[in-house]
Amino acid sequence: MAEEKKKAAKVRTRVQEERNYRIVYHVIYPLFNLLFPHRTLHRGRIPEGPCIICPNHTSLLDPPMACFAVTKRFPLHIMAKKSLLEIPVFGRVLAAAGVFGVDRGNNDMGAIKNSLRVLKDGRKLLMFPEGRRVGEGEDGSAKTGAAMLAMKTGVPLVPMFMPRKKRLFRRSTVVIGEPYTIHPAGRTAKKDELLAASDDLMKRIHALEEETR
Repeated sequence: MAEEKKKAAKVRTRVQEERNYRIVYHVIYPLFNLLFPHRTLHRGRIPEGPCIICPNHTSLLDPPMACFAVTKRFPLHIMAKKSLLEIPVFGRVLAAAGVFGVDRGNNDMGAIKNSLRVLKDGRKLLMFPEGRRVGEGEDGSAKTGAAMLAMKTGVPLVPMFMPRKKRLFRRSTVVIGEPYTIHPAGRTAKKDELLAASDDLMKRIHALEEETR
């Protein structure tokens, strides 16, 4: 009986988060799309089941644009810097819609556990492989978090290219890449495997830029 109640509570939480996500989506989308219109190529590549959506990250506008590129059909759980969730009211709204924080300066096991929970529950995770916004000319190497989660869970990675420049009232193009899976050579992934997989992910993301021209 206790286990059944636990499962029911888990389902309610998931339904509530997805409902809140769609409410926030509908509130923000009309104004965002008016100011920063965009088109998305290859939405059909997004798999039905759990996956990790992996865009490059150069702008504060990237998280909402990535969500709108995926559309409200697939509510995303977003890994965001912890300080965003500490903003009064705004942080509570984000948390209610399924956003969870990560302490970028440390090995945040709580964020990793939340990510695993999302994926094992069959949901979609939005995660920026670089771990932060990357300015022009800065090193855009990926952290190993997305590769580690993909290897641990077996869910596909979905590369996404986000345009660096997003001009007011000028349409930009988002490109979604082919989903793919990665697996460790042994029972657990070694550091060099994770680094190689992370580098490959960024190459796949930036290769999509060609389709925006």
